[in-house]
Amino acid sequence: MRTPIIAGNWKMNKTISEAEALVKEMLDGLTAIQSVEKVLCPPFIDLDRVASLIQGTNISLGAQNMHWEEKGAFTGEISPLMLKDICQYVILGHSERRTYFGETDEIVNRKVKAALSHGLTPIICVGETEAQYDAGETESVVRRQVEGVLAGLSAEQVAGLVIAYEPIWAIGTGKAATAEQAQKVIGGVVRATIAQLYSQATADQVRIQYGGSTNSKNIKEIMSQPDVDGALVGGASLRPAEFVAMVRITAELYQ
Repeated sequence: MRTPIIAGNWKMNKTISEAEALVKEMLDGLTAIQSVEKVLCPPFIDLDRVASLIQGTNISLGAQNMHWEEKGAFTGEISPLMLKDICQYVILGHSERRTYFGETDEIVNRKVKAALSHGLTPIICVGETEAQYDAGETESVVRRQVEGVLAGLSAEQVAGLVIAYEPIWAIGTGKAATAEQAQKVIGGVVRATIAQLYSQATADQVRIQYGGSTNSKNIKEIMSQPDVDGALVGGASLRPAEFVAMVRITAELYQ
């Protein structure tokens, strides 16, 4: 059985003092839950403080992005060398990176390879726009993204990845995909594409999250789907009681 994984993407929110207060408010609640892997993904400036607060607990730390080079003249960027001693995870290819900063599948693929080479586990985001969804292109778009971001990876590398299906039309809009829609894409497109590229055994090992307006009201139905292994949580991860509730509800499903 794949271990469920709930990751909170704080995006560009929380100063260092605010991050400390947020973690302290949900620390006890999160650490009490054993059967779900919890990942906090604060902004770069907060990573060190959050790392110190969760040290020795069962909570993991993730960055929101990184460059593929180890060092160099890349002003404003963060390298895998800077993350590997403090983080376990790194979010790559989030739709906001693709939309606002022009990241392509090729760029994401380079970042994935760099992360893996430094012992970081990528949380790789894929998902279609509202226009693509309305045009019936979800399957072809997501399949193309999965193929692009996994290019050149071995089956062993792929098996250890986390992939997050985030329909862009559902991110921050309050308009979440239904549980059945999430299952159809996660199982019928993402996992099926991995099985075609590698093997069913490899596909069965990959943990695949859903992301896009998830909260404590819809998480149970979404997490009840057979191919959904977790959630990449945005706004709700900034509300301590809400995020803890989402993790707890998920844990109850796996008891």
